[in-house]
Amino acid sequence: MKLSPASEAVVRATAAAVAENAEAITRAFYPDMFAAHPELMRVFNAANQAIGEQPKALAASVVAYAVNLIDPNAPDFTPVLARIAHKHVSLGIQAQEYTIVGHHLMKAVGAVLGDAVTPEVAAAWDEVYWLFGCALIAEEAKLYALGGTDPANPWRTYRVVEREEESEDIFSLLLAPVSGEAPRHRTGQYVALGVDLPGGKRQPRQYTISSGPRGDTIRVTIKRVHGIDGAPDGEVSNWLGDNAIPGTRLDVSQPCGDVVLDDSDDPVVLVSAGIGITPVAAILEDLSRRQPDRTVRLFHADHSHTTHTLYPALRRQVLAMTDARAQNWYEVGAESAPTLHPAKAGTMDLSGEDIPENAVVFMCGPLPFMNAARKALIAKGVSPERIHYEVFGPDLWAQNPDTAQD
Repeated sequence: MKLSPASEAVVRATAAAVAENAEAITRAFYPDMFAAHPELMRVFNAANQAIGEQPKALAASVVAYAVNLIDPNAPDFTPVLARIAHKHVSLGIQAQEYTIVGHHLMKAVGAVLGDAVTPEVAAAWDEVYWLFGCALIAEEAKLYALGGTDPANPWRTYRVVEREEESEDIFSLLLAPVSGEAPRHRTGQYVALGVDLPGGKRQPRQYTISSGPRGDTIRVTIKRVHGIDGAPDGEVSNWLGDNAIPGTRLDVSQPCGDVVLDDSDDPVVLVSAGIGITPVAAILEDLSRRQPDRTVRLFHADHSHTTHTLYPALRRQVLAMTDARAQNWYEVGAESAPTLHPAKAGTMDLSGEDIPENAVVFMCGPLPFMNAARKALIAKGVSPERIHYEVFGPDLWAQNPDTAQD
């Protein structure tokens, strides 16, 4: 898709001003849209709104897309667009909602930039938005069709069949559809859970499927979010922690996500921190069953061994494979870790670790952690194109991941 020549000239002339004010625009956009359409609060993550991550992600995405339209040397936007589409499908976003978003986004542009938004400027940026929106609508329609999902009814009802307490604040739920079979998923994908909270409020949250494909069930592993520095506790994670027991029914989206395990024979390097172990656990379970001879290196950082989620299963799977090795780092109590897999003290340091040649890397954890790990892996010769990552929440890195090494 290309901008019209007239709009391209306007966007080139105004891109810097829009980029400079992009966050202010999106901060104005969301309250205005929610005031006019409160029903959309049931779709968007209220916590990400409160801490400002969603406005930042939207601003970065729109600006990056506009730059991609006017700069032939800009990074390929296709992977970013695909990632956004997967997030939207997991939340049940529908095509008609793009009209609402577009109206209020352009209204916010006018409110922030004022008289600078001439009719020509408004028309050019409206064209940018609809090129972006139509590309997403098309990609999302494809994903809904592949998942066998009617966009008008994007949720399936599941019930909790088992619950396991992994640690004080982390628990796993084994979920089975109330009717029919669980849709097939690719290892590394996630689902959204739609939860009806007290007071009539509804909120979705996305959780990695922490098991490999099992056919009849899926497992999600959830960490209770405790607010720090005055932030509130996580509404959904704590509601699930208090209420999700065997027999509880939950609305579940189709599996989504583009960070998935391939079927090649290339070595696999898994890098995670904290609850970021969940996609790693799914990948390792799948590999131990289908490709037990594939070379795997698992690097994980955690607070302590007692908070190392899913450790027993991970240990069994590493031991069951021909060429799998694990190295853990614990901030506290590394000396008390199991002797079979001794841990190192402190934070993760990959500089002294052996990385197999031609490895494909999967990472999950906080953005600063993944940024540091990516730098270390590139310094050891890993190609950036072979480093894949998953982010919990709005992806503030995806707009241009190649800059993350700087």
